Amino acid sequence: MSSKPPSPANPPNPSASPMADGAAGDGATEGIAPDQLRDDSGAFAWLRALGPRGRRAFGGAFGGYALDSYDFFTLPLSMVAIAAYFGLDNGQTGLLTTVTLVVSAIGGAAAGVLADRIGRVKALMITVITYAVFTVLCGFAPNYEMLLVFRGLQGLGFGGEWAVGAILVAEYASSKHRGRTLGAIQSSWAVGWALAVVVYTLVFQTFDENTAWRVMFFTGALPALLVIYVRRSVQDAPKATEQRKQAGKGSLDSFATIFKPDLLRTTLFAVLLSTGVQGGYYTLATWVPTYLKSERGLTVVGTGGYLTFLISGAFIGYLTGGYLTDKLGRKRNITLFAFLSAACIVAYTNIPEGANTLVLVLGFPLGFCMSAIFSGFGSFLSELYPTAVRGSGQGFTYNTGRAVGAFFPTLVGFLSESWGVGGALIFGAVGYALAVVALFGLPETRGRELL
Repeated sequence: MSSKPPSPANPPNPSASPMADGAAGDGATEGIAPDQLRDDSGAFAWLRALGPRGRRAFGGAFGGYALDSYDFFTLPLSMVAIAAYFGLDNGQTGLLTTVTLVVSAIGGAAAGVLADRIGRVKALMITVITYAVFTVLCGFAPNYEMLLVFRGLQGLGFGGEWAVGAILVAEYASSKHRGRTLGAIQSSWAVGWALAVVVYTLVFQTFDENTAWRVMFFTGALPALLVIYVRRSVQDAPKATEQRKQAGKGSLDSFATIFKPDLLRTTLFAVLLSTGVQGGYYTLATWVPTYLKSERGLTVVGTGGYLTFLISGAFIGYLTGGYLTDKLGRKRNITLFAFLSAACIVAYTNIPEGANTLVLVLGFPLGFCMSAIFSGFGSFLSELYPTAVRGSGQGFTYNTGRAVGAFFPTLVGFLSESWGVGGALIFGAVGYALAVVALFGLPETRGRELL
């Protein structure tokens, strides 16, 4: 087998038989009867196509990303209380999110290299343990500076989990269903977000605010339970294991390869794409709870109710986007929802005073659009890189984009001092414009087999 990765500009024949793709080659169809293999239709065909081992991998990745989301949202939901406790301005509170996302670039790149060197499953467990430990430590922070340090270190695990989990499942999924399979993984972000809102509502109704934000961080220990399941039940796809053995555990070539001429253009434009989409997303995820409480005057329970509509839209958006990315193609799906997300931001932040019912109604399409754009990311980035460097490529591009996009929430925090939070949120639309520009430098990968 050649050690040189194929150029993304020359994909394998997408019309090849599904049995020749990464799923079949990886043993994803192990234990499935021939009649099931021929049943390639229906709402859950994508799940059947994974096979027993693939479904266990799906469960581990889904749980990991849901709890990754839960641990992330312990901060945005508690930001008002944290700001009051430590006497912070909006710029300082925004920096807590920014440092998490900036450090996540390091964590994502490191986790990608680890995934290529020691395997997807082992790397997944390391990332989950890392973000769980440092989330809990945030609850013990005696001052703002230590909270900033712990939150930054939480980003090491936070940055790597999605990329490693997405790759693990992508290598089991069939090319026909890869978009909706990874879209389903993405939907777990909304599940974790919803769980965080439920816990937030209960905790802040039970404890004084000065204690409640610490309790929220303490609940971040939950992901440790997932590691037990992953350790016992989940395995790497055979093809990835074979590639890793051939490359040698001590090699760092996988990271250097993504900057070589064959892949450099792909890497640069994938970073720009990730920057734009995540700049827009994290601007909203970080500041919408504060916007609802500080400028719309909602109570804790009221904020939770409004976020329910936003999160419901997000969950359905992830699933719908996963379906559309297989039907329309990766690039068309991203373009469509980039425009729709930008339009929703403009509408959401220009609702007249007193029209809080309209805020509620528009929360659903806002959550839908800003999540549906992510559904194709797992499949798109996985298909841009060959197996030997997939962890490094996906881990670096997704998380470097996340780190650069992380400056959007900080900028919004500083602008909000003069523009107000609602006015500054409009800056998130700029991120989606960057994403559309980036697509001009990337190939369409729908139907591409994983090599």
